[in-house]
Amino acid sequence: MTKFARILLATALSFSLLALAQTAPAAAAADPTPAPAVTNATGTKIGTINIEQAIFATNEGQRDFEVLRKKLEPKDNELKGMNDEVDGLKKQLSTQGDKLNDDARQTLVKQVEQKQKSLERAVQDARDDAQNQQNEIAQKILQKMAPLLVKYAGDNGFGVIMDTSNPWPNGPVLWAGPSVDITKAVVDAYNAQSGVPAPAATTPKPTATKPAGTVTKPAAPATKPPSSAPPKQ
Repeated sequence: MTKFARILLATALSFSLLALAQTAPAAAAADPTPAPAVTNATGTKIGTINIEQAIFATNEGQRDFEVLRKKLEPKDNELKGMNDEVDGLKKQLSTQGDKLNDDARQTLVKQVEQKQKSLERAVQDARDDAQNQQNEIAQKILQKMAPLLVKYAGDNGFGVIMDTSNPWPNGPVLWAGPSVDITKAVVDAYNAQSGVPAPAATTPKPTATKPAGTVTKPAAPATKPPSSAPPKQ
């Protein structure tokens, strides 16, 4: 992937567990199909989940983000061409600047500045557009994952689930062992529910490392969700 592709696809899905839980009632309410009540909603176990990793690791997430990556390839190529043009002008100024008269040199300097500003604006616009599209994908998956997570926690005796997407001190968890992490279990349950097949073996899978960047958190409803929300089927 080129430098500009990484820029366009840069994101950090810093969703707190509170934000996730608050999306659960809205997601469940959107599905009119009756669902069984969450069992054992008064558990005492403490668990962790990397929400960001879970979203990217689902079959649906891998599929949709790969589609987005391919969709952004033309813009990536356009930005690369603009960058090459700016680099060429800078090289010309560096190698020929002292040989040009004042007017010619000033004209070349202004051209470099204008092209550089145009490139920076184009990169920023492309980044914003990519992040907006990534947010749409992530929020769609999160809204379906939230009630599933609530059900999993209730069925397995968890009283608290903490998000480890952001490492301490930026996140709430100082340390947690792998035995309390339910990320894979939730991803497996999500894949089974979604019915989306796993990507082909030749398709690179997203790494667990968080890409750089920031993404706006999904809006939370005004009302606080109940302690147990019916899962979306």
